[in-house]
Amino acid sequence: MQPLDLKWIRAQFPALTQKINGESVIFADGPGGTQVPGAVLDAISDYLVRSNANSHGAFATSARTDALITAARAASADLLGCYSDEVVFGANMTTLTFSLSRAIGRELHPGDEIVVTRLDHYANVSSWYALEEKGVIIKVVDFNVEDCTLDMAELERLINPRTKLVAIGYASNAVGTINDVAAVVRLAHAVGALVFVDAVHYVPHAPINVHALGCDFLACSAYKFFGPHVGILYGKREHLARLTPYKVKPAPDDVPSRWETGTLNFEGLAGLVAAINYLTKLGCHVSPSVDSELISALIEAEKEGLETFHCPSFLTSGDESASAIAKAYHSRRAALVAAMSAIQQYERELSHKLIPGLLAIPGLTLYGITNQERFTSRTPTVGFRLAGQSPESVAKALGDRGIFSWHGHFYAIGLTEKLGVEATGGLVRIGLTHYNTVEEIEQILHALKEIAV
Repeated sequence: MQPLDLKWIRAQFPALTQKINGESVIFADGPGGTQVPGAVLDAISDYLVRSNANSHGAFATSARTDALITAARAASADLLGCYSDEVVFGANMTTLTFSLSRAIGRELHPGDEIVVTRLDHYANVSSWYALEEKGVIIKVVDFNVEDCTLDMAELERLINPRTKLVAIGYASNAVGTINDVAAVVRLAHAVGALVFVDAVHYVPHAPINVHALGCDFLACSAYKFFGPHVGILYGKREHLARLTPYKVKPAPDDVPSRWETGTLNFEGLAGLVAAINYLTKLGCHVSPSVDSELISALIEAEKEGLETFHCPSFLTSGDESASAIAKAYHSRRAALVAAMSAIQQYERELSHKLIPGLLAIPGLTLYGITNQERFTSRTPTVGFRLAGQSPESVAKALGDRGIFSWHGHFYAIGLTEKLGVEATGGLVRIGLTHYNTVEEIEQILHALKEIAV
């Protein structure tokens, strides 16, 4: 596998050319939303100019919208490692999770239990607490303060035959901890419980395969992986068909459309496809074994609304173009895995630069995994505080220097409360992505040393 071509990558993102006071901006705010490639902007604009219509109409622009929906499901399925009829779109992860919790709540009874964690973003906590009104009991798994890792022994103790669902984050959006989701799935399924995974913070940083993982549901957000604001929910086919969503009577009753309330954000779906295609191209750059011509064939097929999973003839037909499209599906999935694997490796290198540098700054307290031998269990997202300074003042000082970071609780309020920092402003958060550079880290560290004085 080839290393990432940072020059090519950064050239794809127009926002990275911004300057403040003549200095280039450093976007260290990735966990709050990433920048987007120019192709995403073009796709959104092109949709609104050429295809702006509602779905299922008997005219050209509506037909293009139908084709776009099909293409967006196929692209998302390739990214997540599932079938396209297991992909549901919505406004955002939070909205989708609340919708799913209400549907699951229809099957629950007083005394049934749901397990959540104190490490999670509260979209994956409050959505399940809402079911307390039905008599459901919520159990909370704590985390180890010294390294912000989940208390797996406590989780195992809390899971029992009354457990109906375990809600777990794949990675902490506040401190970067990656949870052992596969182990959680095994524990939950052993007692017949479902598993819902919040993968919003994980998807931009590593390859994912929901079928291999075995989870029942997984949610993510395109604006965290270089796309626009679109929420994505994976659900196993049998669950999406069996559960009863809240929907209006005239809306479709087929899977997955029955889970999508109202009109979808079609221009957002266009941007989503473009974001995934960007990652596909990145995979071609890093993996010579991926056939870019076949990927091009699939991209062309998407424009016509073709779909590999729902067209078995693509897998068996002797027609050369159809066979090429079938092979292209496998190539795009391979390219995406290659891209995300390369991103994962590069970002670990960034962590090896960033975290030791932060730890060397006097008065800086970093929360989370700091042992370099364990960096495989974290993303390049760090939460910290500087002695004698509020997180807001530190973030403001960084922002004045053209370094964009976040401060606060990041909706992971259980974590900031447990750490004892919520009442005094939470944390400063620096979150890197694959378009960040070692040189930018050096500038961040230099700025923090100045601020710490």
